[in-house]
Amino acid sequence: MANPTSRHSKSRKNKRRANWKGSVPNIAKCPDCGEMRLPHRVCPSCGSYKGKEILNIVEKE
Repeated sequence: MANPTSRHSKSRKNKRRANWKGSVPNIAKCPDCGEMRLPHRVCPSCGSYKGKEILNIVEKE
C-alpha cells in the first residue's frame, strides 16, 4: 500500500478544507398567512400546504 513520502503543508491542507461552508436554508413566504417557512413543508403557524389545511393549529392562551 502506497504511503506519502512527504507531508502536506498547512496551506495545502487549508486550501482543501476551504470549501466546507454552511448553507442558509431557503425561506419562502406562506401564501395563506404570510409567515416565513421552508418550501415544500407544512406551515408551522397556520398548518396549510398547497392551499389545503393539513394541521389543525390551536393557539396557546
